Amino acid sequence: MATVTPDDVLSVLKRIAAPDGRGNVVSAGLVSDIAIQGGTVMFALTTSPQHVKTMEALRGAVEKAVQGIPGVDKAMVALTAERAPPQPGQPPQQPQGQRGTGVPGIKHLIAVASGKGGVGKSTTAVNLALALKSLGLKVAVLDADVYGPSIPKLFGLTGKPEPSDAAGKKMKPMTRYGVEVMSIGFLVPEDTAMIWRGPMVMSALTQLLRDTEWSEADVMVIDMPPGTGDVQLTLAQQTPLAGAVIVSTPQDLALIDARKGLNMFRKVNVPVIGIVENMSYFTCTKCGERHEIFGHGGAREEASRIGVPFLGEIPLDKEVRLRSDSGEPVVATQPDSLHTALYRDVARQVWASLEGGQLARPAPRIVVDGQ
Repeated sequence: MATVTPDDVLSVLKRIAAPDGRGNVVSAGLVSDIAIQGGTVMFALTTSPQHVKTMEALRGAVEKAVQGIPGVDKAMVALTAERAPPQPGQPPQQPQGQRGTGVPGIKHLIAVASGKGGVGKSTTAVNLALALKSLGLKVAVLDADVYGPSIPKLFGLTGKPEPSDAAGKKMKPMTRYGVEVMSIGFLVPEDTAMIWRGPMVMSALTQLLRDTEWSEADVMVIDMPPGTGDVQLTLAQQTPLAGAVIVSTPQDLALIDARKGLNMFRKVNVPVIGIVENMSYFTCTKCGERHEIFGHGGAREEASRIGVPFLGEIPLDKEVRLRSDSGEPVVATQPDSLHTALYRDVARQVWASLEGGQLARPAPRIVVDGQ
């Protein structure tokens, strides 16, 4: 297969006229951030906010032209527009929480988020999705953590998605444990550093969400990137999220960052379904003694303080880590374990929040000795 270079892409784009009729899209300075991963080419087209809709036709023409380059399997083009700076004496514009159109066939989209990395957000997202599936729901998972996609490993999935149409514009999601999955990790090598700016990340996420041939699903769980940067904010604004689940560990540092995540979702009018305290405690497998390694109860107290539901405590456990690393999530492979019961309890509360309790009557909350 021919190796595609940025010069190859620019050469083709120079044949496409700029919308104002003055030169081409390259000479007009509309093309930026060209990134090439294997046979996938990604870049941005710059426009003004008032011209975004009219530029959509140009975006389609540009994608078609680039996909015609030998060696290109897929072109992913983002339209980027910068807001005009505020006038002197005027406050900057604030996000209004206007979110994009839904995904065909997907009833509810929920985000699993954290203010920082390393709190077990992706492990929680996967096991929450599988717990929702165990309740009889149809579930899909989107890995939105472009810089550090871990969903493929957690599901034990490898390979690349197959095209779902002759033109190759749509992809079939990967499937395991009865859950449909899509991730940038399926499209780029595992050891590739994703050095992308915000517009390129949003382009990739939009393509993964919109150009995947999802089946009908009751819930799509979106594993968000950690933090509260531009990518997270834009995704929250442009995706019709029904709610967000915040994952934190008990210690103060993690809770400080969790508050930032909560505030971000509130600013864009996304309901916070609740908080999960992960790595809440550790029970010694030899003596049975309970150890609160990272402290305990901080997430519960924070949920009470800010008035959002506390969804539960998930203990730290070696078996969960081993099964996650081997692509055999505990909910799918140990259905009778304590952890699976706890994740199912969280899932029942999440679904009740989405549907107003339309599931069969939830089982009583699981209380572990000492909680």
